[in-house]
Amino acid sequence: MATACSLTALIPAQTQLDYALVDAVSVQEKENLVFQYLKKIDCRQQDLKVPEFEGGLEWLNTKSPLSFAEHLSGKLVVLDFFTYCCINCMHVLPDLHELEQLHSDKDGLVVIGVHSAKFPNEKVLSNIKSAVLRYNITHPVVNDADARLWQELEVSCWPTLVIIGPRGNLLFSLVGEGHKEKLLLFVQTALKYYNDKRELKYNSIGLKLYRDSLPPSILSFPGKVTVDRTGQRLVIADTGHHRILVVTKAGQLLHTVGGPSSGRRDGGFAEAAFSSPQGVVMRDDTIYVADTENHLIRKVDLLEGKVSTVAGIGIQGTDKCGGAMGPQQPISSPWDLALGSAGGDEKNILWIAMAGTHQIWALFLEDGKLPKGSEYKKGTCVRFAGSGNEENRNNAYPNKAGFAQPSGLAPAPEEPWNCIFIADSESSTIRAISLKDGAVKHLVGGERDPLNLFAFGDADGTGINAKLQHPLGVAWNTQKGVLYVADSYNHKIKVVDPKTKQCVTLAGTGEASNSLGPNFSQSTFNEPGGLHVGENGRVLYVADSNNHQIKILDLETQIVSVLPILVDDVVDAPVNKSTAHGKIPKLPKSTPQIEMSPIVVTPGQNIEIELSLTLPSGTKLTKEAPSLWTLSAEGNDWLLQDQRSSGDIVDLSQPLAISATVPSSIPIPNPVLLVGVCLYYCSLNDNTCMMKAVSFRQPLQMDNKKEGNTAQIVLCYAFN
Repeated sequence: MATACSLTALIPAQTQLDYALVDAVSVQEKENLVFQYLKKIDCRQQDLKVPEFEGGLEWLNTKSPLSFAEHLSGKLVVLDFFTYCCINCMHVLPDLHELEQLHSDKDGLVVIGVHSAKFPNEKVLSNIKSAVLRYNITHPVVNDADARLWQELEVSCWPTLVIIGPRGNLLFSLVGEGHKEKLLLFVQTALKYYNDKRELKYNSIGLKLYRDSLPPSILSFPGKVTVDRTGQRLVIADTGHHRILVVTKAGQLLHTVGGPSSGRRDGGFAEAAFSSPQGVVMRDDTIYVADTENHLIRKVDLLEGKVSTVAGIGIQGTDKCGGAMGPQQPISSPWDLALGSAGGDEKNILWIAMAGTHQIWALFLEDGKLPKGSEYKKGTCVRFAGSGNEENRNNAYPNKAGFAQPSGLAPAPEEPWNCIFIADSESSTIRAISLKDGAVKHLVGGERDPLNLFAFGDADGTGINAKLQHPLGVAWNTQKGVLYVADSYNHKIKVVDPKTKQCVTLAGTGEASNSLGPNFSQSTFNEPGGLHVGENGRVLYVADSNNHQIKILDLETQIVSVLPILVDDVVDAPVNKSTAHGKIPKLPKSTPQIEMSPIVVTPGQNIEIELSLTLPSGTKLTKEAPSLWTLSAEGNDWLLQDQRSSGDIVDLSQPLAISATVPSSIPIPNPVLLVGVCLYYCSLNDNTCMMKAVSFRQPLQMDNKKEGNTAQIVLCYAFN
């Protein structure tokens, strides 16, 4: 017999096992304790039965929805209750990955992510898909948007792991992070236990990874972006490709550091490895990187071509005070970085948004002193502000303040500000730390109760009346005296006047989409995560993470454009061997396709294409960038065999002439000719550069009786 039940029914037996495991010394002793626990649970007159998944839920990474009765019968199941904004949930993923390396469904184990959203934005399947890709989740994930299973099992917090037996019987739960040893021990022992009882099944459950259905992209979930002090070089944290890119402001690639796979390795640019890097900051020819999932701060020396580690030990730390030399100091999920001064005139300190311990830390690049604090030697890594409790608590004493997953930093060292602005994501607030005395103050968002981390929304307003949803980035505009906010889950860029605490929408409609629009208010974003002000306050660079782009907001003209990334060695990009251009940029999915009326041609006939293109007023072609045209034939390579299939576009004052010849032998009667255009152009003052594309689809009808040596095609398009 069985009855549906919650996790509370397991508490008495679980508590006894937990205490016993603390006193156990040997692995064998611990395994025996778990074995006896399982026997005790199985001796119940009634199984504590897990409720079935609700029908109609959306699933990822599977061929079809799963059920305990049909697909998971005979399996040991680990349910991971998570929400993708939660840093503690991210900390559990490496433990689950290690577990999945040891055991699979062929051994009788299945791991399932049960996504129970905190924020409304996280209930949307497309956003969960992005998170599954971003965090490389390869087990099934179900979108339990209304948290039905969470409620039925009486789960209380993120993350929670629930282990289910082969009869759908509740066995054990692990609340919070940091339980890897106990998780591996329990699963391994339970697999042995139920294998001996012959209750396990070893069939495949039918995985179908979402990532395998997607085309490649040059950038993958870029997290942060910064610009050097000359404004000529941009540094991009290409987070999903685990690498750092350095490009010119026109998008030409200068350096690729690390990638495309995750790892942890110092050395030359080609051998170096990162794991989901986020924050980047540049000083002269040195880049500092928040190597988030490696729990490290890395240094990229562009002159020497080497990567080194300056803080962290490579595993997640729990120390909330610090004070050791950088390479000996454990740290936890650094998310953003900023350069500053402490006890000196030069920039001698690296501020760190330590999301994993909900604090702000400091790494001393030279000797210095914290505001109203101790003096520290070069290389010391120490806590600056935050108790380590996940709170929205402001306080005049920095160590008594509380943050909730701080994810963005923007120093404003000039008077009257003299502070660091902070995007505190889980409290949905913007905060400030005084560089004079370390006092932590509220700017906008959230509410007054420091324990309420659910005071979010999307509302322009002043101070606490303004509402944000999981902001991830901030950027200070010194020239204009305003702060820009990447309001990630509202898919907007907002601007805050710190004098009045007024917060208003600058760009974005609130829709998770990807359109440039004629102005800021009609342009869209998808979970933007990083910001940087450039061009002396005239331009705002945006890491539009889920759109895999760096966008440029011209603050003077209100025009939004995309930074073209001109990469010769694109990750996983298809090679077009028929062109001298090597790897031609893949046209975006949003590229407009113009359907042309069919034209009649005959075998052996010449086709003359006149291509007339018009740029928007006030713009010009970018000389440094390879604008080009391409010809293709929807898989019918015979149509263009041994013919020129691409060419440069350097002048639009006259129509372009493109020629092709119809082969004398025609295997199919009605092929299609595709003409693609990729243009890179800038505003006349070179403040912004953009890439746009168009594609023409020209059907051909073969007629052996048609006369004439040449077929004429005229293609026209005006970019806007």
